[in-house]
Amino acid sequence: MELYNSLTRKREFLPDAPASISMYSCGVTVYDRCHIGHARSLYTFDSLVKYLRYRGYVVRFVRNITDVDDKIIAKAAATGKTFDEVVRENISFYYRDLEALAISPADCEPRATENIPLMIAHIEGLLRAGHAYAAGGDVYFRVRSFADYGKLSGQSVDRMLEGVRIENDAKKEDPLDFVLWKGARTGEPAWPSPWGEGRPGWHIECSCMSMHHLQTETLDIHAGGRDLIFPHHENEIAQSEALTGKPFARMWLHHGLLTINGQKMSKSLGNFITVEDALSRYSRDALKLFFLSTHYASSIDYSAGKLEDMEKGLARFRSLLVRADQCPPPRIPVRVGDVEFLLEAREKIIAALDEDFNTAAALGHLFDLMAALNRFMDEGRQDDYYEGSVHATAAVFREILQDVLGVALESRPCGLSAEDQKLFDARALARQAKDWKRSDELREALRARGILVEDGKSGQSWKPLKEKA
Repeated sequence: MELYNSLTRKREFLPDAPASISMYSCGVTVYDRCHIGHARSLYTFDSLVKYLRYRGYVVRFVRNITDVDDKIIAKAAATGKTFDEVVRENISFYYRDLEALAISPADCEPRATENIPLMIAHIEGLLRAGHAYAAGGDVYFRVRSFADYGKLSGQSVDRMLEGVRIENDAKKEDPLDFVLWKGARTGEPAWPSPWGEGRPGWHIECSCMSMHHLQTETLDIHAGGRDLIFPHHENEIAQSEALTGKPFARMWLHHGLLTINGQKMSKSLGNFITVEDALSRYSRDALKLFFLSTHYASSIDYSAGKLEDMEKGLARFRSLLVRADQCPPPRIPVRVGDVEFLLEAREKIIAALDEDFNTAAALGHLFDLMAALNRFMDEGRQDDYYEGSVHATAAVFREILQDVLGVALESRPCGLSAEDQKLFDARALARQAKDWKRSDELREALRARGILVEDGKSGQSWKPLKEKA
């Protein structure tokens, strides 16, 4: 399997499975509701993690929550709410959106405010090494002290000064220097530090949380949106490698941006669509098909026409499986390799996903396979392998489209129903968010549906609830 590395600007092969992969994705800043651009990012990297595991890799996935930032402070001031109220409210909304989208929790979702001692220690190390300096209660990173600055974005330091708007700050030695620690301002949240009360800068948060929670100084994969390449990811590299002397991440993945009817999403233009708004108009699975229909690295344009087409495509997949499920049980067991059109289609689907996670090509092959199975069933039973061929092909749709790419196809041969699975996944998210009240409510809702949920060291599990004698 190969992925495009934004750092080297070429596709690179991953090590052979079952290699262990450490992966970090920049998460949300909880100052407002998640919009559909966030949904694309969350879904894309959740799907990639599931595909890597499907291909045999052992993946540890960390996705952070930025819960201290200028935008949160500004939102609190604008709404008259406290900083903590804005954070709590939007973290709750975030997990509800994950639940609504049926996106799995990451293995770890650290909050910035829970990791501030790590950031202080990292900044102290940069100061000792001469890569940072304190000034008036703030601490800054010396950009020119890091010779490789600009290697991700492909810009020279001098060119950055010409082409990038730099915030004026008289305390900086150089306009390009960026803040590691911000001294306390009146009315803003603050924590104690060797430089006085204050809070961490945005960039240092991701460096420290990723390395600490993945337990490595060199991540295998760092993921995020293309809009984060400069300055956020560029600064992460500088402040991390300046201290460790090691590559911060072997591979950088960046997804393209999302526009609406050809325009950049913006509240001022009135085209800012939250996840909640989108799901009030279209199903989550049609939204997922829409994201899958374009390569993750490309920009994607959201429009009513495209989403309506995805709803129709989703209905076709589901109708196909209903038809396949009505086929009698196989007389003779059949494997993928026993059905020529199925073997060819599956090989194409896997090849597309192996080639830089090309979901658009894979989805095209899935539609072709749907047409092939419909033709096969139209021809009717011609030998003893007919039923087995139908069920083996239907199983591939469930295996790839449903189980790996997370598009619910509703019809399930066994296990939890689609609604039960939704409740079960929602409870996992509630526990991840430490929302114990909702976790208990969902446990009782599942109990009422005849499902007993149990918690263990490896997470939650379920079994049918035995009826009382």
